[in-house]
Amino acid sequence: MEGDCLSCMKYLMFLFNFFIFLGGACLLGLGIWVIVDPTGFREIVAANPLLFTGAYIMLAMGAMLFLLGFLGCCGAIRENKCLLLFFFMFILLIFLAELSAAILAFIFRENLTREFFTKELKKHYQRNNDTDVFSATWNSVMITFACCGVNGPEDFEAIPHLPYSSLEKVTATPEACCQRELQSREGMFVNKEACLSGSERFQNRQGCYTVILNSFETYVYLAGALAIGVLAIELFAMIFAMCLFRGIQ
Repeated sequence: MEGDCLSCMKYLMFLFNFFIFLGGACLLGLGIWVIVDPTGFREIVAANPLLFTGAYIMLAMGAMLFLLGFLGCCGAIRENKCLLLFFFMFILLIFLAELSAAILAFIFRENLTREFFTKELKKHYQRNNDTDVFSATWNSVMITFACCGVNGPEDFEAIPHLPYSSLEKVTATPEACCQRELQSREGMFVNKEACLSGSERFQNRQGCYTVILNSFETYVYLAGALAIGVLAIELFAMIFAMCLFRGIQ
Protein backbone atom coordinates (compact mmCIF):
# COMPACT_ATOMS: atom_id res chain seq x y z
CA MET A 1 0.00 0.00 0.00
CA GLU A 2 2.86 2.36 0.87
CA GLY A 3 4.54 1.64 -2.47
CA ASP A 4 1.32 2.34 -4.35
CA CYS A 5 0.87 5.61 -2.43
CA LEU A 6 4.44 6.64 -3.22
CA SER A 7 3.95 5.80 -6.89
CA CYS A 8 0.71 7.83 -6.98
CA MET A 9 2.46 10.74 -5.27
CA LYS A 10 5.30 10.59 -7.79
CA TYR A 11 2.98 10.83 -10.79
CA LEU A 12 0.90 13.56 -9.17
CA MET A 13 4.14 15.43 -8.51
CA PHE A 14 5.08 15.01 -12.16
CA LEU A 15 1.64 16.26 -13.24
CA PHE A 16 1.78 19.41 -11.08
CA ASN A 17 5.30 20.16 -12.24
CA PHE A 18 4.22 19.75 -15.82
CA PHE A 19 1.60 22.48 -15.24
CA ILE A 20 4.27 24.68 -13.59
CA PHE A 21 6.43 24.07 -16.66
CA LEU A 22 3.55 25.22 -18.91
CA GLY A 23 2.80 28.22 -16.65
CA GLY A 24 6.44 29.27 -16.80
CA ALA A 25 6.39 28.96 -20.58
CA CYS A 26 3.27 31.20 -20.72
CA LEU A 27 4.83 33.88 -18.47
CA LEU A 28 8.06 33.70 -20.47
CA GLY A 29 6.15 34.18 -23.72
CA LEU A 30 4.06 37.03 -22.26
CA GLY A 31 7.18 38.80 -20.96
CA ILE A 32 8.88 38.53 -24.34
CA TRP A 33 5.73 39.84 -26.09
CA VAL A 34 5.49 42.89 -23.79
CA ILE A 35 9.14 43.79 -24.42
CA VAL A 36 9.22 43.30 -28.21
CA ASP A 37 5.58 44.13 -29.07
CA PRO A 38 5.62 46.42 -32.14
CA THR A 39 2.20 48.04 -31.61
CA GLY A 40 3.35 50.76 -29.21
CA PHE A 41 2.93 49.00 -25.86
CA ARG A 42 6.70 48.56 -25.79
CA GLU A 43 7.13 52.36 -25.68
CA ILE A 44 4.78 52.64 -22.72
CA VAL A 45 6.71 49.96 -20.84
CA ALA A 46 10.08 51.50 -21.67
CA ALA A 47 8.96 54.95 -20.50
CA ASN A 48 7.60 53.79 -17.16
CA PRO A 49 10.30 52.43 -14.79
CA LEU A 50 7.72 50.44 -12.80
CA LEU A 51 6.29 48.73 -15.89
CA PHE A 52 9.79 48.26 -17.33
CA THR A 53 10.94 46.50 -14.16
CA GLY A 54 7.71 44.49 -13.98
CA ALA A 55 8.13 43.21 -17.54
CA TYR A 56 11.62 41.91 -16.81
CA ILE A 57 10.52 40.42 -13.48
CA MET A 58 7.76 38.57 -15.33
CA LEU A 59 10.34 37.38 -17.87
CA ALA A 60 12.69 36.18 -15.12
CA MET A 61 9.88 34.49 -13.18
CA GLY A 62 8.69 32.72 -16.31
CA ALA A 63 12.20 31.45 -17.07
CA MET A 64 12.64 30.28 -13.46
CA LEU A 65 9.29 28.49 -13.38
CA PHE A 66 10.10 26.93 -16.73
CA LEU A 67 13.38 25.58 -15.34
CA LEU A 68 11.95 24.51 -11.99
CA GLY A 69 9.04 22.69 -13.62
CA PHE A 70 11.55 20.74 -15.67
CA LEU A 71 13.68 19.96 -12.58
CA GLY A 72 10.61 18.94 -10.58
CA CYS A 73 9.51 16.53 -13.31
CA CYS A 74 13.00 14.99 -13.40
CA GLY A 75 13.20 14.78 -9.59
CA ALA A 76 9.80 13.06 -9.37
CA ILE A 77 10.39 10.51 -12.12
CA ARG A 78 13.94 9.67 -11.02
CA GLU A 79 13.04 9.90 -7.28
CA ASN A 80 16.08 12.10 -6.64
CA LYS A 81 15.94 13.61 -3.12
CA CYS A 82 18.50 16.32 -3.92
CA LEU A 83 16.49 17.59 -6.91
CA LEU A 84 13.27 17.45 -4.90
CA LEU A 85 14.74 19.48 -2.03
CA PHE A 86 16.24 22.00 -4.48
CA PHE A 87 12.86 22.27 -6.20
CA PHE A 88 10.98 22.75 -2.90
CA MET A 89 13.24 25.56 -1.66
CA PHE A 90 13.13 27.53 -4.90
CA ILE A 91 9.42 27.07 -5.51
CA LEU A 92 8.84 28.32 -1.94
CA LEU A 93 10.88 31.48 -2.67
CA ILE A 94 8.95 32.05 -5.91
CA PHE A 95 5.63 31.48 -4.15
CA LEU A 96 6.48 34.06 -1.46
CA ALA A 97 7.71 36.57 -4.09
CA GLU A 98 4.52 36.22 -6.15
CA LEU A 99 2.36 36.54 -3.05
CA SER A 100 4.23 39.70 -2.01
CA ALA A 101 3.84 41.15 -5.52
CA ALA A 102 0.08 40.48 -5.45
CA ILE A 103 -0.26 42.18 -2.03
CA LEU A 104 1.76 45.22 -3.22
CA ALA A 105 -0.34 45.46 -6.41
CA PHE A 106 -3.51 45.48 -4.27
CA ILE A 107 -2.11 48.12 -1.89
CA PHE A 108 -0.96 50.50 -4.68
CA ARG A 109 -3.95 49.98 -6.97
CA GLU A 110 -5.16 53.55 -6.20
CA ASN A 111 -2.27 54.85 -8.32
CA LEU A 112 -4.07 53.53 -11.39
CA THR A 113 -7.24 55.59 -11.03
CA ARG A 114 -8.67 57.95 -13.65
CA GLU A 115 -8.03 60.93 -11.36
CA PHE A 116 -4.36 60.02 -10.90
CA PHE A 117 -3.69 59.81 -14.66
CA THR A 118 -5.63 63.03 -15.32
CA LYS A 119 -3.59 64.91 -12.71
CA GLU A 120 -0.29 63.57 -14.10
CA LEU A 121 -1.28 64.39 -17.69
CA LYS A 122 -2.17 68.00 -16.87
CA LYS A 123 0.99 68.40 -14.83
CA HIS A 124 3.63 66.88 -17.14
CA TYR A 125 2.27 66.72 -20.71
CA GLN A 126 4.09 68.99 -23.22
CA ARG A 127 2.13 68.23 -26.42
CA ASN A 128 4.42 67.60 -29.42
CA ASN A 129 7.66 67.75 -27.44
CA ASP A 130 8.90 64.25 -28.32
CA THR A 131 12.17 64.86 -26.46
CA ASP A 132 10.13 64.59 -23.27
CA VAL A 133 9.61 60.91 -22.43
CA PHE A 134 6.26 61.46 -20.69
CA SER A 135 4.81 63.44 -23.62
CA ALA A 136 6.19 61.05 -26.24
CA THR A 137 4.68 58.10 -24.38
CA TRP A 138 1.26 59.73 -24.13
CA ASN A 139 1.38 60.65 -27.82
CA SER A 140 2.18 57.03 -28.70
CA VAL A 141 -0.69 55.80 -26.53
CA MET A 142 -3.20 58.21 -28.09
CA ILE A 143 -2.09 57.36 -31.62
CA THR A 144 -2.05 53.59 -31.04
CA PHE A 145 -5.45 53.40 -29.32
CA ALA A 146 -7.14 56.21 -31.33
CA CYS A 147 -8.05 58.07 -28.14
CA CYS A 148 -7.46 61.51 -26.63
CA GLY A 149 -6.34 62.37 -23.12
CA VAL A 150 -7.56 60.46 -20.09
CA ASN A 151 -11.21 61.53 -20.29
CA GLY A 152 -11.27 63.28 -23.68
CA PRO A 153 -9.92 66.39 -25.48
CA GLU A 154 -11.09 68.61 -22.62
CA ASP A 155 -8.12 67.38 -20.56
CA PHE A 156 -5.82 69.58 -22.66
CA GLU A 157 -7.66 72.87 -22.23
CA ALA A 158 -5.51 73.94 -19.26
CA ILE A 159 -2.22 72.76 -20.80
CA PRO A 160 -0.07 75.59 -22.27
CA HIS A 161 0.60 75.60 -26.02
CA LEU A 162 4.14 75.10 -27.26
CA PRO A 163 5.39 76.65 -30.51
CA TYR A 164 5.49 73.40 -32.47
CA SER A 165 2.50 74.09 -34.67
CA SER A 166 0.74 77.37 -35.34
CA LEU A 167 -2.49 75.48 -35.93
CA GLU A 168 -2.50 74.20 -32.34
CA LYS A 169 -3.03 77.79 -31.15
CA VAL A 170 -6.58 77.57 -32.51
CA THR A 171 -7.62 74.53 -30.47
CA ALA A 172 -6.53 72.82 -27.26
CA THR A 173 -6.49 69.43 -28.99
CA PRO A 174 -2.94 68.12 -29.63
CA GLU A 175 -1.86 66.61 -32.93
CA ALA A 176 -1.80 63.08 -31.45
CA CYS A 177 -5.60 63.26 -31.00
CA CYS A 178 -6.22 63.73 -34.74
CA GLN A 179 -7.71 60.79 -36.64
CA ARG A 180 -5.34 58.79 -38.85
CA GLU A 181 -5.93 56.26 -41.59
CA LEU A 182 -3.52 53.88 -39.85
CA GLN A 183 -3.04 53.98 -36.06
CA SER A 184 0.72 54.51 -35.99
CA ARG A 185 3.09 57.48 -36.16
CA GLU A 186 3.60 56.74 -39.86
CA GLY A 187 -0.16 56.78 -40.55
CA MET A 188 -1.55 59.59 -42.71
CA PHE A 189 -3.89 62.11 -41.08
CA VAL A 190 -7.50 62.06 -42.26
CA ASN A 191 -7.58 65.87 -42.14
CA LYS A 192 -4.94 67.38 -39.86
CA GLU A 193 -5.80 71.02 -40.58
CA ALA A 194 -9.49 70.57 -39.80
CA CYS A 195 -8.67 68.58 -36.68
CA LEU A 196 -6.34 71.24 -35.26
CA SER A 197 -8.80 73.95 -36.26
CA GLY A 198 -11.34 72.44 -33.87
CA SER A 199 -13.46 70.16 -36.09
CA GLU A 200 -14.64 67.31 -33.86
CA ARG A 201 -15.35 65.17 -36.90
CA PHE A 202 -11.63 64.58 -37.44
CA GLN A 203 -10.68 64.20 -33.78
CA ASN A 204 -10.57 61.13 -31.55
CA ARG A 205 -13.05 62.15 -28.87
CA GLN A 206 -12.99 59.14 -26.53
CA GLY A 207 -10.68 59.17 -23.50
CA CYS A 208 -7.78 56.73 -23.35
CA TYR A 209 -8.68 55.49 -19.86
CA THR A 210 -11.96 53.97 -21.05
CA VAL A 211 -10.51 52.68 -24.33
CA ILE A 212 -7.53 50.96 -22.70
CA LEU A 213 -9.63 49.62 -19.83
CA ASN A 214 -12.07 48.05 -22.30
CA SER A 215 -9.21 46.70 -24.42
CA PHE A 216 -7.43 45.01 -21.51
CA GLU A 217 -10.40 44.12 -19.28
CA THR A 218 -10.57 40.54 -20.56
CA TYR A 219 -6.81 40.11 -20.30
CA VAL A 220 -6.73 41.49 -16.74
CA TYR A 221 -9.24 38.89 -15.54
CA LEU A 222 -7.40 36.22 -17.50
CA ALA A 223 -4.08 37.24 -15.95
CA GLY A 224 -5.65 37.27 -12.47
CA ALA A 225 -7.15 33.80 -12.96
CA LEU A 226 -3.82 32.54 -14.31
CA ALA A 227 -1.94 33.99 -11.31
CA ILE A 228 -4.34 32.34 -8.82
CA GLY A 229 -4.05 29.06 -10.72
CA VAL A 230 -0.24 29.21 -10.72
CA LEU A 231 -0.14 29.95 -6.96
CA ALA A 232 -2.46 27.03 -6.23
CA ILE A 233 -0.40 24.68 -8.41
CA GLU A 234 2.83 25.81 -6.74
CA LEU A 235 1.33 25.19 -3.28
CA PHE A 236 0.22 21.66 -4.18
CA ALA A 237 3.55 20.98 -5.88
CA MET A 238 5.43 21.93 -2.68
CA ILE A 239 3.22 19.62 -0.62
CA PHE A 240 3.73 16.71 -3.01
CA ALA A 241 7.48 17.40 -3.24
CA MET A 242 7.89 17.23 0.54
CA CYS A 243 5.71 14.12 0.83
CA LEU A 244 7.68 12.41 -1.92
CA PHE A 245 10.97 13.54 -0.38
CA ARG A 246 10.03 11.97 2.96
CA GLY A 247 8.73 8.80 1.31
CA ILE A 248 11.88 8.05 -0.69
CA GLN A 249 14.22 5.67 1.18
